[in-house]
Amino acid sequence: MKKAIVYLNQFFGQIGGEEKAGFEPKIRAAQVGPAMQMAKTLHAEVTHTIICGDNCMGSNPDETCAKILSMLEGLEFDIFLAGPAFQAGRYTVACGLICKAVKEKFGVPVVTSMNVETPGVNMFRKDMYILQGANSAAKMRKDLSNMVTLANKLLDGEEIGPAEKEGYFPRGIRHQVWRDDAKPAYERMIDMLLKKVNGLPFVTEMPIPKIDRVPIAPAIKDLKQAKIALLNTGGIVPVNNPDRIQSASATRWGRYNIEGADGLEGGVFKTVHAGFDPAAADADPDVITPVDALRALERENFFGRLHNWFYTTVGTGTTESEAARMAKEIVPYLKEDCVDAVIMVST
Repeated sequence: MKKAIVYLNQFFGQIGGEEKAGFEPKIRAAQVGPAMQMAKTLHAEVTHTIICGDNCMGSNPDETCAKILSMLEGLEFDIFLAGPAFQAGRYTVACGLICKAVKEKFGVPVVTSMNVETPGVNMFRKDMYILQGANSAAKMRKDLSNMVTLANKLLDGEEIGPAEKEGYFPRGIRHQVWRDDAKPAYERMIDMLLKKVNGLPFVTEMPIPKIDRVPIAPAIKDLKQAKIALLNTGGIVPVNNPDRIQSASATRWGRYNIEGADGLEGGVFKTVHAGFDPAAADADPDVITPVDALRALERENFFGRLHNWFYTTVGTGTTESEAARMAKEIVPYLKEDCVDAVIMVST
């Protein structure tokens, strides 16, 4: 019988939550968590489950992938599955990284699943089959079923159909096929043209991907005269969270005054972010929103002055569309206050 190996993060691998995000990769000769459900219908025996913390993979991707690849040395497996990762940003990237590494080293097919709003899709869609997944684990059963269906076709040597039929993200690969209706290209082209000029719906055979290109802003001419604002997606808010910013999948943002403050004090500010261990940020919010460091640079006349307000939301699970909407709401405030540049702090 053919064999399969499954990759999971610390949460779905039943190790723990965010406090275990640094968990070093381990391989278990057993079916753990979602791997147990996959094994029920997969046309292969799930022999091992690899479990790795999201922060471990995110902080040291090359080293972590190398460790996992060494664990797989000598093992027999015909397919590698990761996830499903839903709308978890770090998890989707981790699934993509390890799937790509396994495919390149061992030459076996790989399958994963993630939501369209996650960074992993655009990073890895051309490298592997990524099923279009749900935005939460509430749809776990459906996402697992879709992964297994595609995996079984690969295991059985069946032909894999186009993306819209099979449910994976388009990979930019075109195949020549015989059409069932045998309709020549010139007739199809004229049909589409007539539909277009008459305002009727039609589907192009050559979709052009839309790329959201953000033009590079011009350099600041005189940094010593510039007003700098702090923005962050680390969820730093006053302790009462007055704007009720959600801890994940945020649709709200906040704007908080720091005029005259030399830093952000723990107990006065905190993080509401659910995507990392909050202990350090709660104790010293400046590790996420470095008011203290910028005040020091301001005193040294490194730049003009720090804006009196900082802006915050939560990044984990937040969709691109919601992030774009919030940005459009924030920008007018920055323009009104004549802010020259912003620092978007990474978490």
